[in-house]
Parts: sequence; structure tokens; C-alpha cells
Amino acid sequence: MITTDVHTLLVALVVTLMLTALERLWHRHRSRDRADNAKYQTKNHPLLAASDMLSSREPVESPDAKSQAVTTAAGPSTNGALNQHSAAPHGYEVGVAHDRGQRRTMEDAYSFIVDFAHVRGQGYFAIFDGHAGKHAAEWCGQNFHKKLLINLEEFNEPIPDILNRTFHSVDRELSEMAAQGATHSGCTAVTAFLRLEDAEGKPVSDPHTPARRVLYTANAGDARGVLCRGGKAVRLTYDHKGSDKQEAKRIVDAGGFVLNNRVNGVLAVTRSLGDSAMKEFVVGSPYTTETELSDDDEFVILACDGLWDVADDQAAVDLVRKAAPNSAQDAAKALLDHALSSFSMDNVSVLVVRFLPVK
Repeated sequence: MITTDVHTLLVALVVTLMLTALERLWHRHRSRDRADNAKYQTKNHPLLAASDMLSSREPVESPDAKSQAVTTAAGPSTNGALNQHSAAPHGYEVGVAHDRGQRRTMEDAYSFIVDFAHVRGQGYFAIFDGHAGKHAAEWCGQNFHKKLLINLEEFNEPIPDILNRTFHSVDRELSEMAAQGATHSGCTAVTAFLRLEDAEGKPVSDPHTPARRVLYTANAGDARGVLCRGGKAVRLTYDHKGSDKQEAKRIVDAGGFVLNNRVNGVLAVTRSLGDSAMKEFVVGSPYTTETELSDDDEFVILACDGLWDVADDQAAVDLVRKAAPNSAQDAAKALLDHALSSFSMDNVSVLVVRFLPVK
């Protein structure tokens, strides 16, 4: 009887100690959650973030993907964009709008450079939609244009080949960074390169030389570019998704599989920059187009799937023509507002280039 009582007391003591330990762990976890949440709110509140930076020597890193702001000529700076505004007429107007939407963090990045490479009428525009982290998109927003410039200078090739070369070089560099443990994220990409060319396809920098305007686009993944030509939507890109039969066949032929329209049951897009762990199947090879612009071409929309999930090509074009026919910035904002009011569940980034007469 005494032995039984002692055994019962020992069991009760062990249970009490276990419950106490579990309670302490729970309180510690709750405290950490509150601290992390407060830190996250501070990072996303401009006034709190500024105050925190003033009171601490350690920098506060934003959880959102942002491209580095670069302003080397006259003109306003655009938050989150690489921008180089020339005081000279360049034949187009750029508008950008973005929002993290229903997501906790912003993993999109965008960039544009007016009079790209200091050449009259040239323009570089890009949207990078990150996944599994912001780092790949952020790095591309800060560096893709540099790789493009290097390739333009080093290789005498057609622009679509230059864009293809740039996508592959960027993809390789992200894979090298992943091998070093720097980043394992990826991003879809849509890029556009606008320039004035002579009849032989050479860039024109002399304002008195007859020229044609040519828009080159390249994309990997489901970030999309749509041209408005005479009021009609013309898609310039290709959606690389697991639901696409050709892409699904390519994945299977490479030894992978598509489950629920996802590569190996994980990733919805079949092409991207980065994603080194799946690079055997998810390649960085872009779809490219070359379009000679005419007077019927009004604007081009570049956007991530946060817009295209809730608006088809023609609906987006119609919205711009109705809501903001004369302002690229108003057009981008109208498309963003539409996506948010349509309950898009993703980050939303929109870049609109409105074509103007070349002076």
C-alpha cells in the first residue's frame, strides 16, 4: 500500500513538472511571437522604422523587396525603381504602381531606366515577381540592367539573342549565389527594351536620323506584357505554367512531374530566374518578341500575376483607355486599384509605358 502511494506521488510529481515546463515554453514562444510581430510592424511603419533607426546603430532591413533608387539625371525619383530621367524628350511616359496586397510581405521588384545607356529614345523596363523570399527579385531589380548593358556592349547579336543571353547569365549567377548559401529564392520576370533603330537595326542616337521604334520583350514565368494596338490587346509574352501542355511535357521529358499544375507538386511556374533546387526542370530560358511600333500602338502594360489573376488582357487595356487615356501613372494606379478591389491574393506590381510622338 505504501509502495502504491509513493508510486502515485511520483507520477503526479512528474506530470506537474512536465506541465510546468510546457507552460514556460508556451509563454516563451508567445513572447517571441510578440517581439517578432512588433519588429515586423516597426519595419513596415515608416515613422516607427525611422525612429528605430535613430535610436539604434543596427540598420533595420525591410521585409519588402525594393530595387535600389538610382537617379543620375534630372527628374523625380520613384520609390522602389531604378530610374534615370532625361531632361530631353524621349518619346514615352512611364507609370508604376504596386502593393503587397493580401500577402504579409512584398516580394516584387520593378525597375526602369529612361534613355537607357544614355541613348535617346531607349528605355529599359522590368517587373520581377519573387517567390520563396524577396532576394532573387530584389537582386534582379538592382542588377539585371547591368548584365544587359554588358551584353549589349560585348556581343554584336540581335536584341532577342542579347535578352536570351542576359536571362541565362542572370540565372547562372543566382544559382552560384545559392551554392554559396546567399539565396535560394526565385522570381518570374518580364522585361522590355525600347529603342530607336535605323533600317539595318542599329541604334540611332542622332535626333536628325530617320528611325523606327522597336519594342523587344522577354519573359520567364507568368509575369506578362500586353501591348495596346488600336484599342486591341496584343500579348507579347508567354505564360510558363504547369497547366501549359507544352511546358508540362518538357518537365516530364526532363525527369520531373506535374501535380496539380505544379512542377513536382511545388512550383506553379515552369520557368524562372533562380530556384536553383529545381533548375533541372524550372529553366531560365525566356520567351522573346520583337515588335516594330506604329502610330496605332498606344501603350504597353508589364505586370505580375497579381494583376493577371483578376483581369484578362483586353479588360486591362480597356480599363487603361477608359480610366487614364493620357497618363501612364494614372493608368498604373487604375490597374492596381482594380486588382485590389477584385481581391487579388498576391502582390501586385504594374508598370505602364505610354508611347508619345518622338520629338
